[in-house]
Amino acid sequence: MGAPRIGVLALQGDVVEHVRALERAGAETLEVRTPDDLARADALVVPGGESTTVIRLLDRFGLTAPIRQRVRAGMPFWGTCMGLIVAAHDVAGLAQPTLDLIDVTVRRNAFGRQVASAEVLLAIPALGGEPFPAVFIRAPWIERTGPQVEVLAQRDGHGVMVRQGNVLGTSFHPELTGDDRVHRYFLAMLARRAEPVEASPG
Repeated sequence: MGAPRIGVLALQGDVVEHVRALERAGAETLEVRTPDDLARADALVVPGGESTTVIRLLDRFGLTAPIRQRVRAGMPFWGTCMGLIVAAHDVAGLAQPTLDLIDVTVRRNAFGRQVASAEVLLAIPALGGEPFPAVFIRAPWIERTGPQVEVLAQRDGHGVMVRQGNVLGTSFHPELTGDDRVHRYFLAMLARRAEPVEASPG
């Protein structure tokens, strides 16, 4: 069996950076813009960007339903920053549509606007003992987690890396560092073929 083929949603955001990091970690990649592209992917990464714009583009390109179906059937999914917002059950204080793939409530721009962007050495035990250089840019935090959600990392008392079955979410941007451990963690999820995520309540 060859290397896994990881799709990176290529409608907006840090597409090239994710592609490079995934390839360094040993994956094949393809840019996903259509349902046919998605059908060729073994997993999907949704990069940073602007969440309301991307939700509209997913609908426009006919990707909303196929992504939900594939992920709920077990396809590994990883959302970074905006991608986490898109995957969340809901967005605090906003009636914003989402894909509802992971049972968390997120708050947009919770760590501040662009001027408050920062690199933080973050303890992530699942990645080993060495702190991870997490880059936060207009980042959300997680205000609520459902009972089946595992919090893998926190900053200032709020979840910033979470997992529920085959769905991974990070508030920060691992693709903007030279540290590929989160990308390798995601590929390991694909190798283990985690149990499908259950739909969030509500």
